[in-house]
Amino acid sequence: MKKYAIGIDLGGTKILTALVNRETGEVLASVKKKTKKEKGPDNIIRKMTEGIEELFEETKVKKDEISSIGIGAAGQIDRENGILTGAPNLDCYNLNIRDLISDHFDLPVYLGNDVEIATIGEMKFGAAKGCDDFVCIFVGTGVGSAIVKNGEIIRGATGTAGEIGHIIVDLNGRPCACGAHGCLEAYASRSAIEKRIEGALKKGRHSVIQEYLQDGKLITSGMIRKSIERDDELVKSCVDEASEYLSGGIASIINFVNPKLIVLGGGLIEAVDYFYQTTIKKARTKSLPVPAGKIEFKKAALGDFSGVVGAAFLEDRNL
Repeated sequence: MKKYAIGIDLGGTKILTALVNRETGEVLASVKKKTKKEKGPDNIIRKMTEGIEELFEETKVKKDEISSIGIGAAGQIDRENGILTGAPNLDCYNLNIRDLISDHFDLPVYLGNDVEIATIGEMKFGAAKGCDDFVCIFVGTGVGSAIVKNGEIIRGATGTAGEIGHIIVDLNGRPCACGAHGCLEAYASRSAIEKRIEGALKKGRHSVIQEYLQDGKLITSGMIRKSIERDDELVKSCVDEASEYLSGGIASIINFVNPKLIVLGGGLIEAVDYFYQTTIKKARTKSLPVPAGKIEFKKAALGDFSGVVGAAFLEDRNL
């Protein structure tokens, strides 16, 4: 078995590409490309290709040392045919990622969901190591999750199980990027928090976050953390609202799936401990008493590398 694989985490705001040691889970080198302003199929394939080429150049690893390229994409996917069928946050639909990347590099390519690969990473080397019954929930551009039972990811009849971000929390609610209204993602994601803050600022509300938004900078999780540390009323109220909705979604998962463990990750969870602590506290109070008393919560342990590490193991189809 070849020692190395390339893992790619294709998210709504960035493409993270890494060389991973499959024996240890160590990330030996990584390349990051931003996708927030340049989306669409041509840009996505170009940036992925550039990232892989930069990785080869930086590490001097040879192609015959690589077992595969694993890609986790933010959206609905056809695993068997390697097609990204729908990714609203990337403006990509029916994109044959597998063949385009495989033909370019002459390597086997495997495609999975972005939260699926992060879950594999946490299961093999992170917060869920040694646990075979858990749910991973990642909060970023969207809100995604994966369900693990008996050590295997539950993918469902169409391979789309775990879409917690698209459970309906308000029947006549906010529009979601998926085309529906009232989805959890439209209330609890980092993107949702950003929109609420931006909307309030446009209406003339004051916030210390304005000090960090000079020169056209976009709102980041770090800015949200700094604003909360300074006890900013506007940012705190937007984060509290998102926490209220996310905790309700998590309580529904606790009641319905009844896992032993919930692992929470993503940029917002990692950067804003207030959001994490508030959410898990509320989730316990909103779920049924018996499962609430047994459920364990952990933060994802691999940080930004959860996805790229997991993607390096997509070739192991029994996961």
